[in-house]
Amino acid sequence: MPKKIVAEKITKAFPSPRGTIVALRDFNLDVEDGEFMCIVGPSGCGKSTFLRILAGLLPVTSGQYVIHASPDAPEGKPLNNVVFQEYAIFPWKTVLDNIAFGLQMRGIGKQERYEIAREWIRRVGLTRFEDCYPHELSGGMKQRVSIARAFANDPEVLLMDEPLAALDAQTRAIMQTELLRIWESDKKTVVYITHSIDEAVLLGDRVVLMTARPGVNKACYDVPFERPRDLRLTATAAFAELSYSIWESLQEEVKKAMEEQLQ
Repeated sequence: MPKKIVAEKITKAFPSPRGTIVALRDFNLDVEDGEFMCIVGPSGCGKSTFLRILAGLLPVTSGQYVIHASPDAPEGKPLNNVVFQEYAIFPWKTVLDNIAFGLQMRGIGKQERYEIAREWIRRVGLTRFEDCYPHELSGGMKQRVSIARAFANDPEVLLMDEPLAALDAQTRAIMQTELLRIWESDKKTVVYITHSIDEAVLLGDRVVLMTARPGVNKACYDVPFERPRDLRLTATAAFAELSYSIWESLQEEVKKAMEEQLQ
């Protein structure tokens, strides 16, 4: 079978008053079907730009990419969904209607889409809150709604842009566990952007490391730990060793990014 995602020599440049800014240069990525791929890199290295390119929200300057649709995918099944760092949910809709929204846009009938939405509400632990509005929810609960909506819409690929970054440390740890549990149930292909090396090692099958801007490939690390995983993994020596190895390679890029910001 072909790779699920193949991106080759992706370059993205933006015009600015200071001249052209090259966010990505000849960036490559391949992702297997069902793989949880994590991408880390310093601020401004083009991680989120690349994710938006995969989502079809930004055009490339040069290079090419493809997300291969499954030949047996049902008609109308979306190729990808994006979960952003911000809580991209509708403030005027209840939890139930927010999670059912993507299904509604696909033309799925009310009874069926609500059945699917309620199942995902149950799976993310929000059954008591299905009739609540976003302003009644905590930050972690809002992000559960975002994640449940993406999974409920049943895309072939999930593109996740630092979805837990805005949460406090305790809520983030809980949500990492929840995300692992949800992903284990159907093992969708995921491309996950994060600044946290520990999070990338906990969640990912592989971790791709990007350089400071313009973002290019610096290294790729296989994550050897068996699944299913939970937070106990983070207390092991092997986890700490791999995380530090990635940090040793990343810290030079972080320093470069900080120096550039001072210029």
